[in-house]
Amino acid sequence: MRIVLGIVFMLWWPIYLGQLVSVVNFPLAQRLGLQEKPGPTIDPLVSRLEIGTARWDLVSLWVLPVAGILMLVDHSWWPAFALVGGGVCFDAGGREAVKLSGLRNHGVPVGTAKEFRVAMGGIYTVLVILGGLGIGAGLVEIL
Repeated sequence: MRIVLGIVFMLWWPIYLGQLVSVVNFPLAQRLGLQEKPGPTIDPLVSRLEIGTARWDLVSLWVLPVAGILMLVDHSWWPAFALVGGGVCFDAGGREAVKLSGLRNHGVPVGTAKEFRVAMGGIYTVLVILGGLGIGAGLVEIL
């Protein structure tokens, strides 16, 4: 099970790299579909929030993929990285879902209905699930 989770956690790297593109060149990230495209379906405030979120993600979301690497090589630190990385991912997914839902419920355009569904049902749900798996795996190993 550790090997499977290690591989799954390592698959998070493309999302992390997408956030790097968002930080370095936000308009390119929008053209690539990594961020919502500007226009009437997205409030400029949301774009500014997403740039800030991408910057913070670069600081915090690297831990779970590193936990995956450590799991694959059976390094003794993997449980700690899984716990911390899982907690960060669990928080990030839930917090972002609540933020976008709150903005949308108050009439702030946060993207098209499809973009909203992808964010809520895809990205943020995956973050919460990965986070929960990281926390669970770390706890099982430590306890």
